[in-house]
Amino acid sequence: MKQLTWKDLPIGGVIVEPGNARKNLTGTWRTERPVIDQDACIRCRICWMYCPEPAILELKKPYTTKSGKKYDLTYEIDYDHCKGCGICAHECPVKAIKMVSEVVG
Repeated sequence: MKQLTWKDLPIGGVIVEPGNARKNLTGTWRTERPVIDQDACIRCRICWMYCPEPAILELKKPYTTKSGKKYDLTYEIDYDHCKGCGICAHECPVKAIKMVSEVVG
């Protein structure tokens, strides 16, 4: 077996393959998941801006609330990459996002 020298070691903190986070499903780390109340959501994008992953998806998907208000956008959670940090729920100005336990029971 060949011994490695310092020149053979990868440099720490360097991303050698950009975009590799798409391949790693980090949602399994979560203990709580955010759930968006589509009727309460005012489409302000604050959750979308604050999500560090970004696991909040802004979709061109029309939505009509129960009261009849129409939106062209819908926000959904990419649960494959959401780590359940709760920043979205904390920052939501109308509290349309609730954190619920991953484990039901």
